[in-house]
Amino acid sequence: MNIRLLFAFFFIGMLSGISQSKVSGYVFDEFNEPISFANVIFSGSTEGTITNEDGRFYLESDETWDALTVSFIGFETLKIPLEKKVNYNLKFTLKEEAAQLNQVVIVSGKQSKKNNPAIDILRKIWENKRSNGLKQFKQYEYDKYEKVEFDINTIDSALIKSRLFRGMEFVFDEVDTSRVTGKTYLPMFINEAVSKVYGDNILNKEKNELKGNKNSGFSDNQVIIDFVDDLYSDFNVYDNYLKFFDKSFVSPLSRTGINTYNYVLSDSAFIDNKWCYNIIYYPRRKNELTFKGDFWVTDSTYAIKEINLQASKSANINWVKEIYIEQEFDMLNDSLFLVKRDYMMSDFAFNKKEKSRGIYGKRTTLYDNYKFDIEKDKKFYDAEVYNYDKDVYDRDDEFWAENRLEALNKDEKGVYKMLDTLKTVKKFKRLYNLGSILASGYIEFNTLPLDYGPIFSTFGFNEVEGLRLRTGGRTYFGRNDLWRVEGFLAYGFRDDKFKYGISGKWLLDKKNRLIISGGNRRDVEQIGASLTTSTDVLGRSLASSAVVGTGANDKLTSINLTSLAIEAEPFRNLIFRLGANYRTLESASPTFSLDYNTENGIESEIKQFETSLSLSYFPNRKMTGYGVERRIANDDFARLFAQVTRGDKSYFSSDFDYTKVQFSYIQPWQVGGFGRLTSSIEAGKTFGEVPLGLLSVIPGNQTYFSIYNTFSQLDFYEFVSDTYTSVHLEHNFNGRLFSRIPFLRKFNLREIVSIRGVLADISAENIVLNDVPSNPNNLQLVAPSKEPYYEYSVGIGNIFKVFRIDFNFRGNYKDEILYPDARKFGVTGSFGFYF
Repeated sequence: MNIRLLFAFFFIGMLSGISQSKVSGYVFDEFNEPISFANVIFSGSTEGTITNEDGRFYLESDETWDALTVSFIGFETLKIPLEKKVNYNLKFTLKEEAAQLNQVVIVSGKQSKKNNPAIDILRKIWENKRSNGLKQFKQYEYDKYEKVEFDINTIDSALIKSRLFRGMEFVFDEVDTSRVTGKTYLPMFINEAVSKVYGDNILNKEKNELKGNKNSGFSDNQVIIDFVDDLYSDFNVYDNYLKFFDKSFVSPLSRTGINTYNYVLSDSAFIDNKWCYNIIYYPRRKNELTFKGDFWVTDSTYAIKEINLQASKSANINWVKEIYIEQEFDMLNDSLFLVKRDYMMSDFAFNKKEKSRGIYGKRTTLYDNYKFDIEKDKKFYDAEVYNYDKDVYDRDDEFWAENRLEALNKDEKGVYKMLDTLKTVKKFKRLYNLGSILASGYIEFNTLPLDYGPIFSTFGFNEVEGLRLRTGGRTYFGRNDLWRVEGFLAYGFRDDKFKYGISGKWLLDKKNRLIISGGNRRDVEQIGASLTTSTDVLGRSLASSAVVGTGANDKLTSINLTSLAIEAEPFRNLIFRLGANYRTLESASPTFSLDYNTENGIESEIKQFETSLSLSYFPNRKMTGYGVERRIANDDFARLFAQVTRGDKSYFSSDFDYTKVQFSYIQPWQVGGFGRLTSSIEAGKTFGEVPLGLLSVIPGNQTYFSIYNTFSQLDFYEFVSDTYTSVHLEHNFNGRLFSRIPFLRKFNLREIVSIRGVLADISAENIVLNDVPSNPNNLQLVAPSKEPYYEYSVGIGNIFKVFRIDFNFRGNYKDEILYPDARKFGVTGSFGFYF
């Protein structure tokens, strides 16, 4: 589940420079049909907009204008006087031009791909895109100013008088009107950042050096900033696909655009002494991830001068009613056009109804002072891991006056003052704290540096413990604490036993992120819930407390684990970890056995000391914060993990000598307009003879939840191995297929397909070691060695926007005689807030 998305909805949901000319309305033809993409401008100016699919428009200006011009190809131009500064809900009717009644060009329906001058220009854009922009240089650098703002929109008397804002009415003094949608809005959050950006197209590296950061003053603004930065990642309009909200939208400049969009050459004019063509574009089909809008392109270099993008209302995306993007390019010389300013606005809402209330998320970015071909050493881009300077977050007003590339307007200046006042209101504090609890899962004690939680782990159930109650907490002075201690206490009503765990970690060196950690946990757990070993001493799998499942959840283990580790990150996203642990394992259930044979008879308890050396690498991962615990700011990066573990019985009277090697690689792939593929490979081998508690269990899934990297049709301990290779592929088409089926299109469903398989083996020595016929609960250890075991599934996602159902099929090892209890088919599901 996207916790940041849930937090943003809850927190923002709780919560002027006055334009001189404002006008809104609709444009129709003589048959009262709305005209899409008609041009609406203030007469005598270059300030204008185009109508949407319903013929609706909104336009405002800081200057006072006395007339409005409405035009469209094949229709007579209409000029309307504006008698007032504010004119809303006007209705205009355009008449077809008499000279063109027999050859009217109407921008609706499918446009021809042949003999279309707009497409001829588009091909010229493709030919020249490598020579337009930063790609034509080896190295580049520039100044960047970014402003992020959140506003609650559709402010009306009902909201102002609501109980929610009682005692906080003063905030509505800052209400203004959006120049894009014409809706009233109230600014609630603002963040500013000044950076220096360096890039190398040869090395394919980029570095963003933060010079200053200022925000509207909440204690954990970084959560919101990360949320917006992840959604509004930087983009290049020349790319074939533009990624927003973890979705790949087809760019109107894409080489596949001809099959996705209709293009119409609408106009031509001089812009900054360059002759430019205006092209209108709109999608050929509904429910796809597409835009509508227009762009201006120069006639000499075929570089984009201006472009507007507005997401189609029917686009298969949740919680977002409107996406609007503007990008302007500056001419540095006769042939070089570089982005000067981009503006992005999204209207977050629970539904797409016109009058529904929502949240504007806005980002304005300005670029200046470009320099090129200044080469820097590769270490300049790679070496830095720790980058925190308190002065960056405490710049004075003089710094901001000098470095802002765009001055704040009256609304934005008022946000800082208004929020300083709002933080003193007790009611607002309570609402803010409630939002923080839902986002983090912890309840913060204001008088102590402690948090209680996580609250979502309070209740659990399994066959051994019955109902399980858990309480826990952690130290918390702030999100960038250099050390942290956490622990829990749990009680099972059926086994009448207490469990506990405590751990601590300390950041010794910020530059190389040298961290020591350790802890102890005594608990009941479903071991073998994943192939790759967790390094979290307090980690406990979902399978350990599944309330309902496909079978008895009684193969649980009592574990007493003590660990100590040291780790370092000498290079960005490359982590080395050296650890040691001692554990005792024994069955927690009378119906489950961990017995094994020894020279002295049968033993039921395993005592084992291990040392491990691991390497983790996360290319392109973005992190925020500088404390012992940091926050991941994106999710589109690969995860590589390799570990060597050595069990040594010469320490602490341990029972076995062995060596275990493990490897895992998880990679998300954005497959253009065909959705997102997630692939994972896991492999491992244990050298030596070990009991069941130390072998690699192929992770079954007896819950009704869809859990990635598990096998939904396997029971716990159905397959056990000492050598394994596992592959898991899952592809989410994001509605690509369903959008082409008329009766399914309107539901915005998403199709998911998955296939997963494992080839494994277990040695004869390990089978003999663990074969205890005298125990009635003795397990016969079997591995899928003759052929890979595989499963496949088809799923439907985005049901009511939050639910997903998977239909899982067992591919083999299902002979009724050899595998009488094999589950051939099953249904699992999950829920979460996703765009």
